[in-house]
Amino acid sequence: MTSLPRRVKSEAKSFTSEDDELPSFLNSSSESEEEEEEWEPKSKAAKRPRLPKKNEAKPKKVAASRSAVARKKTKKIAIKEEMDVSLPIAPAEDSKAQLQKPKEEDVGNKLKTLNQMSAKPKKKEVNSFQGMNVNSLESEEKPSTSAPVVENQVKHEKSEEDFAFDEPPFKKMKSTTSPEGKPVKNLGGNKVKEEFEMNWDIVQVLSERTNVEPWVCANLIRLFREENTIPFIARYRKELINNLEADALREVQQTLEELRTVAKKTHTMMQKLKKEGKLSGCLFTALLNCKTLEELDHVTTPYKTGSKGTKAQRAKQLGLEPAALSLLQSPMELNLFSYIRPNTKGLANIQEVEAGVQHILADIFAKDKDTLDFIRKLCQQRYICIQSALAKVSSKNGNEKDIDKFQLYHEFSCNIKNIQHHQILAINRGENLKILTVKVNIPDGVKNEFCWWCVNERWRPKQFLKPELMRILRNSVEDAYKRLIYPLLCREFRSKLTSDAEKESVMMFGRNLRQLLLTSPVRGRTLMGVDPGYKHGCKLAIISPTSQILHTDIVYLHSGQGFREAEKIKRLLLQFNCSTVVIGNGTACRETEAYFADLIMKKYFAPLDVVYCIVSEAGASIYSVSPEASKEMPDLDPNLRSAVSIARRVQDPLAELVKIEPKHIGVGMYQHDVSQTLLKATLDSVVEECVSFVGVDINICSEILLRHIAGLNTTRARNIIEWREKNGPFINREQLKEVKGLGPKTFQQCAGFIRFNQDYIKTFCSNKKAQLGSHALLTKAGTQVTNEKQGKKKSKPTPSASYQPNPLDQTCIHPESYNIAMRFLSFIGGNPNDIGKSDMQQKVNAVIQKEGLEGTAKSLNTTVHTLELIIDGLTQPEGFDIRTDFDKPDFKRSIVCFEDLSVGTVLTGKVENATPFGVFVDIGVGKAGLIPVRNITEAKLSKVKKRRSLGLGPGERVEVKVLNVDIPRLRITLDLIRVL
Repeated sequence: MTSLPRRVKSEAKSFTSEDDELPSFLNSSSESEEEEEEWEPKSKAAKRPRLPKKNEAKPKKVAASRSAVARKKTKKIAIKEEMDVSLPIAPAEDSKAQLQKPKEEDVGNKLKTLNQMSAKPKKKEVNSFQGMNVNSLESEEKPSTSAPVVENQVKHEKSEEDFAFDEPPFKKMKSTTSPEGKPVKNLGGNKVKEEFEMNWDIVQVLSERTNVEPWVCANLIRLFREENTIPFIARYRKELINNLEADALREVQQTLEELRTVAKKTHTMMQKLKKEGKLSGCLFTALLNCKTLEELDHVTTPYKTGSKGTKAQRAKQLGLEPAALSLLQSPMELNLFSYIRPNTKGLANIQEVEAGVQHILADIFAKDKDTLDFIRKLCQQRYICIQSALAKVSSKNGNEKDIDKFQLYHEFSCNIKNIQHHQILAINRGENLKILTVKVNIPDGVKNEFCWWCVNERWRPKQFLKPELMRILRNSVEDAYKRLIYPLLCREFRSKLTSDAEKESVMMFGRNLRQLLLTSPVRGRTLMGVDPGYKHGCKLAIISPTSQILHTDIVYLHSGQGFREAEKIKRLLLQFNCSTVVIGNGTACRETEAYFADLIMKKYFAPLDVVYCIVSEAGASIYSVSPEASKEMPDLDPNLRSAVSIARRVQDPLAELVKIEPKHIGVGMYQHDVSQTLLKATLDSVVEECVSFVGVDINICSEILLRHIAGLNTTRARNIIEWREKNGPFINREQLKEVKGLGPKTFQQCAGFIRFNQDYIKTFCSNKKAQLGSHALLTKAGTQVTNEKQGKKKSKPTPSASYQPNPLDQTCIHPESYNIAMRFLSFIGGNPNDIGKSDMQQKVNAVIQKEGLEGTAKSLNTTVHTLELIIDGLTQPEGFDIRTDFDKPDFKRSIVCFEDLSVGTVLTGKVENATPFGVFVDIGVGKAGLIPVRNITEAKLSKVKKRRSLGLGPGERVEVKVLNVDIPRLRITLDLIRVL
């Protein structure tokens, strides 16, 4: 059995046949009707696979198929025998779909197999993903962590063909008409194979663009196709993805969607051109070679409807194409004078005939794959620079303030290999505002070498060329370069630079957002939130340690009533025993901070030791008038809601910030200049990742938080809340299957991220038993009929076992691994009720020290990654929160003014935002200082904390030294001393 994904060139078209394959990050709304019609029936492809039909289509494989069915039935019986257990246990690990990282000794052989496969694209193979699943059923001793769901889940579903969790998935794909796992619309047709075949292998291209191993890319294509979420893949499928982090998975997913978009648009264009009768053999090949939208646009622009046609097309209409081809093939027989037609425009004289031939030849050269590959390779070896200058128009009538913003780029030049992402975005913005003009400078040496190569090698005529024809050939090559190839190269360079810069900007926004969302919560404190203001006063809100609103008020601190209002604030703080003030960083923040700092320094609030912190209020005002806020705080004025939001951002940042659209949180770079579709998709994915990895208590969390769990959405979250309100708290994860809309796939994605407080559930269960016992004493024989009627109302009868609390439900262990976890507990002699206690830690350490991780995993018939996750789940203390590794807010008692700063002053501050050119730090003077990226070295960064992205991220506390203070421009330059 080979566990390394095998692929062939034809796999490139497989993705285009799935009905759900294009939730594209770059999906265009301007697709044609023909494209929609073409893609409509693909839902049938997903529901097609049935074994009997496969047997009819492939008579030679009948025996193999029957044996697979026999194995499947055997497996079902085995699973049913396992079901009667006190704990809800998933099926044995060996029944899971196997697809994992190859063993070390097999890597060489499997890479060799990969190369052989790409060299023989026509060879018919069973998709390795499905092939592996079949083999995994044959061998019950192979370790695995891929996870279909328990057999009894499928029985609840009406259409089993949608959820083939208990059956080998190969039956979905294996067919003579769809080799290498390409689903088809119908078993008899082979149109899809022709329509969606590209001249490149999607796995190989994806691997080259993302620098991820081909076998990992192949696994990811399958995992995404099966609608697995990024948090689920990152946590529970580590062995399939070589332990990649979520950011890398997002990059692969986005690149995959881009490639799928290119393929989809290519085939749409091919169908359109075919209908119009314009699809020639050369054009067909050129289209299939396109790997980017820019290449596709270059090839198809002349053929778009409404185009007046290129010079080459007009020359072809005049009948000059045979002359152009003759010049290259048999120039001795060519007589251009025979094409002259005195009364026809374009053929009136020899000069016009020569010009027409030249345009046709230039068009041939500019669309030739080898020619374009040569010029691109040549450009990679030369110095290509991008230049920007102040536009003449803007210098006359532009806004001087806007022009000054781009002062750095008035006379700017940089090698395209070295230019920074933020510089590209700045140049693009200046160009859009018509303040800058931008051009790509390709040296003349590139043109000269290219022209020589074309004339003497690539397009060298097969026979001797007369001087006048040689002149036409040279002119054609120069014309092709100047008029067609040079503009194409400029567009390609600009497009790639912009695309890379946008992606980096979006990824940077995502990293900053993650750091902000994972800010450590401040538990157990009563907080006063202050939304500062001048004319309309400062809004106050006091919230309890459990986020309940205790009091709201308005005080006017900046209108001459400060002393009188101080009495009110002191009374409120003493009344609610509140010693922490949270001030929003909006209008009047500095004055409000100075006011509180002055009172704290005078010990005005004694005996309370009051501290304050500044928190970003970005998005708070937008949230305060949103429908969610109205539903959550119906009786509060919107202005007071923002004060509540500010306080809760310190108490539980994640729970509060998920209520706000991520782009309004404001920790990005050029966020308004990048693709909004890509930005939204990435930020939503980051929020989902953060909420999932932190986990939620299913019995107390809000609907807003729940909808961000992997696999859930607004409807499913609402259904869970409604079930909870109707039936009381959930007792264990198995009960989630009773919720409407939570099928096996959804359960698989979300179950591992949902937590259950065991103390609360045990209390609830004991109370329920007591109630049932007292009710049984009062029940007489005559009430039996009533009970029967109530029993009929139950839509899903559930076994009594499903109402038993499961201690594993409080951990990050996925239900698919419960049986391994129970075997591991037996192996170490542990008790499920001791999860998170020191005894459990000692027992685990003793066994691991003796057997080793790999030895223990082998004896349990599982993988090291799964075992590590189980160990984490069993040893982490109850209520463990991954956010404790991140920084808390910076609480202060005094203030520093901008004017007090001097060069050399050492301060502590909190990182506000991170960009590629540096990090902005709030040092408490009202204006953030910048630590340039050159001052952030590896030696200064903390060795203790695990750094997930940049050296520094929002929320981290740092010690800095002032290097420069520019008071007129309000700029502070800092040096990083250390991370606190």
